[in-house]
Amino acid sequence: MDDTPETTAAAPRDYFDEPVAARYDETSSEMFDPEVVDPAVAFLAGLAWGGDALELGIGTGRLALPLSRRGIRVAGIDLSAAMVARMRAKPGGESVQVAMGDFATTSLGRQFSLAYLVYNTIENLTTQDAQVRCFHNVAAHLQPGGCFVIEVEVPQLQRLPPGETFRPFSVTATHLGFDEIDVATQRLTSHHYLVDGDHLERIAMPFRYVWPSELDLMARLAGMELRERWADWTREPFTADSVSHVSVWQRT
Repeated sequence: MDDTPETTAAAPRDYFDEPVAARYDETSSEMFDPEVVDPAVAFLAGLAWGGDALELGIGTGRLALPLSRRGIRVAGIDLSAAMVARMRAKPGGESVQVAMGDFATTSLGRQFSLAYLVYNTIENLTTQDAQVRCFHNVAAHLQPGGCFVIEVEVPQLQRLPPGETFRPFSVTATHLGFDEIDVATQRLTSHHYLVDGDHLERIAMPFRYVWPSELDLMARLAGMELRERWADWTREPFTADSVSHVSVWQRT
């Protein structure tokens, strides 16, 4: 695992290049299921109050496009030109404004009633400083009273035996996936081995997992306060057993 600290000056690496983008919708097909997408879109639309929405890490438009079809003008920030190109090729994709760059620092120069960051993407920022910068960047984009929504996993460290650093999450004939976890730094590397016929591809992506209370403090530092927290998009109660959370902070 690379433990080199991220600096403000360092340009983030784009891990979602052409080969990853080309199969992203397929390999993440369960996240495109209407049973997953529809509750998320309904939740976000209810917080947009008919105003504009900003998606950080807009990717291939999984949520941005159905949210746009509800009449909400969606803009996005993304580092990956290959992912955004996939969104552009879909119906309605050309009408979505996208600023290319690091969503922790890139500005669109205007404000929104809603900003959101989903599917564990806050963890793509691999230092606490970068995650704090993200909250400040969002606050600068929000209208007074506007909301910031994050969907992210709850770190499952209770499943990690003492001294163990690896946790498998996918073991199939075509995909082996496991996380390499450093509990001292909250850094993890997600390892993927993909089999396609006789071809074997290895991908390793760095992340930084983050706790709900830590996110609450980042929000406070940026001038936002927690409004609500749920276990999922259907507003199931968040408990000690929840494996993820959907949290909403409001700009004060």
